[in-house]
Amino acid sequence: MVFSFVNLLLLTSCSSFKEDSTSTSSEITLPPAYFVSPIKVVQSDKYTEGVVLDNDGNLYFSQTQAGTITVLTPDGIQRIWAKVPGANGHKIMPDGTHIIAAKNSVVQLDADGKLLKVVAKEFDGKPLQYPNDITINPEEGGFYFTDSGNSNPQIPNGAVYYVDTVGKINSVVTGLAFANGILLTHDRQRLFVAESNRNRILVYDLISPGKVGAQKVFAELPVKQRDQIDNKPDGICQDAVGNLYVAHYGMGQVEVLNPEGRLIRRYSSGNLTTSNCAFAGLKYDQLFVTGGIKAESGFGGIFRLNLGEPGLDISGSSGTFMEH
Repeated sequence: MVFSFVNLLLLTSCSSFKEDSTSTSSEITLPPAYFVSPIKVVQSDKYTEGVVLDNDGNLYFSQTQAGTITVLTPDGIQRIWAKVPGANGHKIMPDGTHIIAAKNSVVQLDADGKLLKVVAKEFDGKPLQYPNDITINPEEGGFYFTDSGNSNPQIPNGAVYYVDTVGKINSVVTGLAFANGILLTHDRQRLFVAESNRNRILVYDLISPGKVGAQKVFAELPVKQRDQIDNKPDGICQDAVGNLYVAHYGMGQVEVLNPEGRLIRRYSSGNLTTSNCAFAGLKYDQLFVTGGIKAESGFGGIFRLNLGEPGLDISGSSGTFMEH
């Protein structure tokens, strides 16, 4: 792997897409897309996913094809932290343990990357198909995860599950066309889900932990143009004023939706096959983005976008990753 902390890539946000120029209080501090260029932090031999930072500033990322999770320390030292077949989405619980979406299962690791237990591998006697991403509920101690289901858009069998504090798995949502990124809002009032094969973001009002109201379409997303190869929303995160950041796979972008679901920014991500995103940094205002620099089968990368807008960490902890 190649690690670079000073090379500013000469990439700009795609100017062929038009942003909404109407300013609201939720977007006035966000820099225009042409002011933000992705800075390469990591180049890896394979596509990257599941970026997360701990309280000590260690950055973790998954390589799904290799079945590994790598940790990169603030001073640039990297090592394989854990071997988890199919490692994908990754979150850190308030107790310091790690929850990983893995091949046909969701697992819990300790702070040293050792397996504690398999949290989920089936529901109602049926095996999980493709656990993908995770969002935690620190107040209740549980977490939600997506099972993408079949990749065929004609077979919408993706689902969302909730795992409570005693390890019971509850079905939350079914019938999704490749359920992907997932986010529980900071106030625990809404649950966002990226539905990849329909190129949209869904939202559900939370009734109680593991139970949601009717499905609503929060936003329909832009479609691929020119050199873009796909348009599937992947990982998502949120900033302090409620804007939603969408890693848009195949588009080479992170798209920003305001709290009403209106598209307000399109930032170049550095990765064409953008896969996930997370806020970190000393002021928690840097967005770290995973994916593949070109096709998913090629080199992977992690890029940093200096946005100046603080993000939110649902766990209540914020890792700091030093600039070099």
